[in-house]
Order: sequence, then C-alpha cells, then structure tokens
Amino acid sequence: MVAPPPAATILPDADAVARAAAERLLAVAAGTGRAAICLSGGSTPRRLYALLAGPEFRGRVPWERLHWFFGDERVGDGPEAGSNRRMVEAAFGADSPVPAGHLHPIPTDRGPEAGAAAYEAELRAWYGADGLDPARPLFDCVLLGLGEDGHTASLFPGKPAVAETGRWVVGVPEAGLAPFVPRVSLTLPALGSARSLLFLVTGRGKRDPLARLAAGEELPAGRVQPQGDVAWLLDQEAVG
Repeated sequence: MVAPPPAATILPDADAVARAAAERLLAVAAGTGRAAICLSGGSTPRRLYALLAGPEFRGRVPWERLHWFFGDERVGDGPEAGSNRRMVEAAFGADSPVPAGHLHPIPTDRGPEAGAAAYEAELRAWYGADGLDPARPLFDCVLLGLGEDGHTASLFPGKPAVAETGRWVVGVPEAGLAPFVPRVSLTLPALGSARSLLFLVTGRGKRDPLARLAAGEELPAGRVQPQGDVAWLLDQEAVG
C-alpha cells in the first residue's frame, strides 16, 4: 500500500470521493458573503460537479453566492485538446444552476500568454488588489488533481511555470503529458492563496506519483502551500 499524504482520507471509490468533496465544499462555502471556488479538470471532479447540480445537493448549494474559477485550461479548438470549461458546463447540465456571470472561464480565443494575461487581470479585479495578502486568500476553496507525472493544474515537472513566483497566471506553451497542446495555468502562489485546498485523487495510475511524494520528491502537486487547510481525498485504487 502506498503511504498516503498527511491529512488524507481513503474512500472506497471515485463516487465516494466526489461525495465527500461535495460535503467539504459546502462546508467551506457556508457563510453570508460571496465565495470563490477554483475548479479542476478530470473525471473525478466531473462527478463532483454533476453531483452538486443533481437532486441531492442542488438545493443545498448557495449558488447565488458562489463564483467558479478555473485552475487551468487547454488552448485549442480541436477535440483532442479538450476543454475544462466544456466539461464543467456539461457536468452542471443544460439547466445549470450557476447564475449568469458566476462562471469565470479562462480565455481560449487567443494564445496562451494573452489568455494568461487576461485571466490574471480578471483575478486581480475580483480580488481588488495587485498583491496577494496571506491574511486574505484569493479563493475559498481550490480543487486540484494529481497527474501521473506529479503535475497539478498545468504545472508540469521541470517546466518554467512551476518556478514562477510573481505572476498569478502563466501561459504553458508545451504540456508535459498528452495532449501536447498549449495551456494556461494558475501558478503556485495563486493556487496556494486558498482558505481550503482539496486534492481529489483516484485510480491505479496515481500510485506512482503518490509514492514519489511520500518519498520526498519535489513534485509540483506537493509544492502547493495553501494559506489555510489542505486535505487529500483518495480512493482505494489510488493507494493499493
């Protein structure tokens, strides 16, 4: 069995991970003011988003107060590129409960650098400042995954974007894994500016990166340092 990260909860399967994530997200979003959630791509988050919009959770989510941002996006129109925005919109459904203007996608109608600059400007406007204050996180909750090479968002091992400390959003001209399309990604400082950080990790393919993290290897997923709490939700397949 792979040694799980600290603050990890091991659940039976991906559906259980999605359900536990929904409950945690609701707890983080409790309150009276607006809240910002940073979304992740992938199959397990897709289950989470569909669950939130489904009959069990739909009435419990304070949709009118929540704003949904993205941790990364693929730039390109081809079907091989995929799209986190399209995935999220499909998961929320044709009768999406997200109010108009509350979903904040990363621009993909321009190159990765221009898209990154535009999204950083939007995040700064939302935040109301040009510098991140540790006492006032950018996001209430950041959802992240773990790639088979240890990447998270579109921050790949050995790529320059991982070392970026000044910018909030960067263009990633070359991905470290397929599909090898340009990306736009939030940086480690932006992803870490969170009251709560939640990793959703499922499947046998995640055992190797989990083992590498446990061995102390400095992978991008292990370098996100939130200002609040961090939790890992793993399924049994991921740890063996």
